[in-house]
Amino acid sequence: MKTGVIVFNLGGPESLDEVKPFLYALFSDPELIRIKSPFLRHAVAYSIAAVRHRQSCSYYRKIGGGSPLRRITEQQAQALSDELRWAGMQADVFVGMCSWHPFLSETLDEVELRGVDRLIVLPLFPQYSVTTTGSGFRTLERLIQQRPALARIDVHWISSWQNQSTYIGAFTELIRRELEEFPDPDSVQILFSAHSVPERYVREGDPYLEQTRETVELIADRLGRNNPYRLSFQSKIGPVDWLGPPTSDVLVELGRQGVNETLVVPVSFVSEHIETLYELDILYRKVATDAGIETFRRVPALNCDPTFIQSLRELVEAAVNG
Repeated sequence: MKTGVIVFNLGGPESLDEVKPFLYALFSDPELIRIKSPFLRHAVAYSIAAVRHRQSCSYYRKIGGGSPLRRITEQQAQALSDELRWAGMQADVFVGMCSWHPFLSETLDEVELRGVDRLIVLPLFPQYSVTTTGSGFRTLERLIQQRPALARIDVHWISSWQNQSTYIGAFTELIRRELEEFPDPDSVQILFSAHSVPERYVREGDPYLEQTRETVELIADRLGRNNPYRLSFQSKIGPVDWLGPPTSDVLVELGRQGVNETLVVPVSFVSEHIETLYELDILYRKVATDAGIETFRRVPALNCDPTFIQSLRELVEAAVNG
């Protein structure tokens, strides 16, 4: 049986010229902008992209002119392919993006060409949300049903892996390495920062908040609960109520409390991109400095950390054997 694995993420513009069309594609997602009329939803998405693209361009300019997300995801896919081969499993690993190239439709073109019999769908979002994993699943389900050659294949969906032991271990080791850079590691305030989602989605049953908290608590257990820690949220978009408290507000609060050393953990992100490289490293670092926090460090995203890639391999194996 020929196996294929799709790893997918959100996507991001790789040049400043791509920022506006990327924003349009992002905000056209019906799970992000919940307007039933496609025409009206696309009109709203166009308006948001037109308003936000200049400011967004300034952010991307500060991290080199574009997002590294596609490049890193391709590296993760290659590393996963090598890891599966090392474990004795042959599989073609494909990269797809929800809101930019290669779009999931383009990914399925490649899957169809390779003639796979079994497909594992592995979102690079450890915690499930309708805005990320759910949106990608719905897109893939619709596209697969539209293709007779794919509609007959065996598809395995990995919906979340917030508590996968090796993933938790990978993050824990990265945190330990960063803590060792502080004079007194046990006194460091750890701030877990996750991407926010609208509160309404959680009230309607989205498990994202519960799963994010579970990840944080499991990491805290592995660390021995020696450090004070908190969970905050970033990347709010628009005027609706989003999960909080905001990371920026928590940093200001910590500064007022006299906290001098803070280690930020991008707990819901597995790759470096705009939200780690700009929001955390530039924007929130300045917030922390202005708040009086003397030492501000960030745990790197997992990227191609060998233990993290091992966790992805274990997820694929469990999907195949389950």
